[in-house]
Amino acid sequence: MLDASYQKSRARIQAKAQRAGCAAIAAESAVDLISHFPAVEFRGSVISGIWPLPGELDTRPLMTALSDMGFTLALPCTPRKGQPLTFRHWDAGQPLKAGPYGTREPFLDAEVAAPTLVLVPLLAFTERGERLGYGGGFYDRTLAALKSNYAVFACGVGFAAQEAASLPTDDHDVPLDGVLTDRYFKRF
Repeated sequence: MLDASYQKSRARIQAKAQRAGCAAIAAESAVDLISHFPAVEFRGSVISGIWPLPGELDTRPLMTALSDMGFTLALPCTPRKGQPLTFRHWDAGQPLKAGPYGTREPFLDAEVAAPTLVLVPLLAFTERGERLGYGGGFYDRTLAALKSNYAVFACGVGFAAQEAASLPTDDHDVPLDGVLTDRYFKRF
């Protein structure tokens, strides 16, 4: 039997190839996120967005629209490996600094935020809320820590084509509460 680490590595290769097939619809899909986001359901939430990495569905149009609707936004700041993410307030259009792994994040003088809705990057997801990430464990550690302190909605963001029939999981994997795609929002 193959160990979970090996299974996840293979699943990541397949998921990246699947996501690469979505490049032709990426710009249109970024705008489609706005129409599928259930803004009324999350009114009053502090929303942690995602600054997209190459190949990911671009959440910047969604974050700009959420800012225009009056939502409070934050972005994650990546700590040393093995630590949970921290979140800092961010207004659409504010300058960002380079973070690790090609990310962009608020400067350290930005106020620390406590998000109640965390948009979570992914390589793949299932209809049961299982998520395949990049393998660093940052979001799993972070969501586990946040959920032990208060109610947080973990919402994966990606192309609908990133849905998988099944994914390898471990005990430390924190399931998603929902997913927002270019075609739909679904609560698990």
